[in-house]
Amino acid sequence: MRNPRPAMVVLIVANFMDLMDTTVVNVALPSIQADLRASAAAVEWLVAAYTLGLAATLVTGGRLGDLVGIRRVFLVGVVGFTAASMTATIAGGAEVLVLARALQGMFAGLMVPQVLAGVQALYPPESRAPVFGLVGFITGTASVVGPVLSGLLIDADAFGIGWRSIFVINVPVGIGLIIAAARWVPATRSMTAVRLDLPGVGFATAGVLGIVFGLIEGREHGWAWWTVLPLLAGPALLVVFVAWQRRVERTGGTPVLRIGLFADRGFSSGAVINFCLQAGLVGFFLVVTVHLQQTLGFDALHSGLVWLGLSVGALAGSAMAPRLVSSFGPIVMAVGALSFAVSMIIVVGTVAVPVIDGGLSWWRPAVLLIVGGVGMGLVIVPLFDVALATVPSVDAGAASGALSTIQQIGGSLGIAVIGGVFFATSPGGARGDAVDGLWRAVAGCVVALLLVGVAALRVHRMHRGSRSPVTTG
Repeated sequence: MRNPRPAMVVLIVANFMDLMDTTVVNVALPSIQADLRASAAAVEWLVAAYTLGLAATLVTGGRLGDLVGIRRVFLVGVVGFTAASMTATIAGGAEVLVLARALQGMFAGLMVPQVLAGVQALYPPESRAPVFGLVGFITGTASVVGPVLSGLLIDADAFGIGWRSIFVINVPVGIGLIIAAARWVPATRSMTAVRLDLPGVGFATAGVLGIVFGLIEGREHGWAWWTVLPLLAGPALLVVFVAWQRRVERTGGTPVLRIGLFADRGFSSGAVINFCLQAGLVGFFLVVTVHLQQTLGFDALHSGLVWLGLSVGALAGSAMAPRLVSSFGPIVMAVGALSFAVSMIIVVGTVAVPVIDGGLSWWRPAVLLIVGGVGMGLVIVPLFDVALATVPSVDAGAASGALSTIQQIGGSLGIAVIGGVFFATSPGGARGDAVDGLWRAVAGCVVALLLVGVAALRVHRMHRGSRSPVTTG
């Protein structure tokens, strides 16, 4: 292709739309719950359904791109995502909206892998680094825009449809992407034979879904047998998944997840970091946003602005991380995780005080979250480099896909566990109970980040022992 820029713009805009949709719904949750009279379990599902859908198709989407071509799979993903967004816009009940969110995630799983595949197809190896850097910057920007845009759209109510505007905005963007992709995105596909491991996808998805379903619905329905059964079946299905993946590898197939990768200490530690960071982050985002609106009376706009501090801090931490990791090693990630954990505790202490003194400005928690954002950036930026540093180059693609899938699963389970602890105390009820629930839930987030720190220290000791430097960017 003579000029790769138009195609790259199309792919990056689609990636931005996906990333924004992972955060845009959080600020709208209280409005959605009130309008649709949704249960606390439905609120958790609105967030978890997207990440579960994304995790289910992420690796398969990459494989399909190799098999039938980037453009075809990308177009299917965008068309499906746009249709699911329209369905979410007109949803008359929580059940339909949850289904639409799951479909959004599944079709996003077809879109997103084509972005990195597109970089490889459009640019020679020596020109890819700046493009990957741009993709990383856009990723950070999307996390800033999501909550703020959601708050602005709901507060302005320009279309007269309230929270539905956060979904309808995807429709014209999606239509534009379809037209542009048909013209500019390359139809490149892999010359290597690729086989889809659909049974593996089924076992993994059913296993995680069973656990998440049991945790969310069990609390809602008093742990009835039909909620406990999936909770017990989920881990069993994951054991079957692992056995199946080993079989696929032995027979020369292409597994969803190369189990042998976990024998690499760097990769296994990176997987723990990715899982726990996402679980703690998504859980924290959910419970604090709901607390701000339902307990403290924040509107959607101001609860969205609170997260500007986290996003600005993350951008600053991302800029500092490469030099710090090059100088001090992966221990920087442990420091970042600890900083984020401390920031969480201070922020919760701040938003709990107004229960007594009666007032809180949005900028106070926003400023405190800057420190947490810096810590988050120090963990996220070096994560893939650290996790893949000792993985053979032939397995790098499979390892990257595995880390991305593990990240989404961590988010889903974080919502189920941390959200479940929070909603068990009925945040819409007594304020004192709501604060107690918030503290318990955020304690789970802090534990997750401490596990991130422990795993980062393990990687640091490993790299120090081998004297192999870690570089980022």
